[in-house]
Amino acid sequence: MTGLWVEPEQWTPTLLREAKAALAETGLPLLDVEVIWIKPGDDLAAHKACIDIGAELGAKNVLCVSSDPDMGATAARLAALCEHAEGSQMRVALEFGIFTEVRNLEMALAVLDAVAHPLRALLIDPIHVDRSGSAIEAIAQVPRELLPYAQFCDAPAERPDPSDFNAIITDAIDLREQCGEGGLPLGAMYRALPPGIPLSIELRSKALREGFPDLGERAKAVAAATRNWLADH
Repeated sequence: MTGLWVEPEQWTPTLLREAKAALAETGLPLLDVEVIWIKPGDDLAAHKACIDIGAELGAKNVLCVSSDPDMGATAARLAALCEHAEGSQMRVALEFGIFTEVRNLEMALAVLDAVAHPLRALLIDPIHVDRSGSAIEAIAQVPRELLPYAQFCDAPAERPDPSDFNAIITDAIDLREQCGEGGLPLGAMYRALPPGIPLSIELRSKALREGFPDLGERAKAVAAATRNWLADH
């Protein structure tokens, strides 16, 4: 499976055809498209366009985050996006993290309770679980139907200063690590998820970018390390 970053304003009919052809050639199912970033007072048209593109490509999920401090407004927008996704059956997955206004698991679940639509979903990412102080035990209590897939990676045990936005972004973009090579309780997080859940490996890493400048070689290295880790868990 694979995922795609989609910026609707840059998508043309030609790009859509090329993406469809590439997916068909590789035979890779499209796990998700991203990212819908909800902001105060924003227009839902571009967000709906992201869903439309994902639907055309056969995506199973669309990833959403929110920088709107109004949780009611965030829930209302997510509900509208779920309604828009009904024909495609794509899940609208909310990701929490200290870089957003939906900062932890508890807040995310409260928002999803307010959304109350069958296509709503929750996206778990180990680095955001750890950095937000969310309890691993609480993940195991999340209704299984809210977890269609998860992101995965490892990261240093040392957490960034939660008041330093730049440090948080550096941590998320440059310092992630291969599964099993960092300091997160990754095994416990994995066991708290539904058995056999599809995993999206989000592994932005300065070390990997520099060590494997070729994208294909980098993908092979990440796939090998992930499979090795999964074989032991």
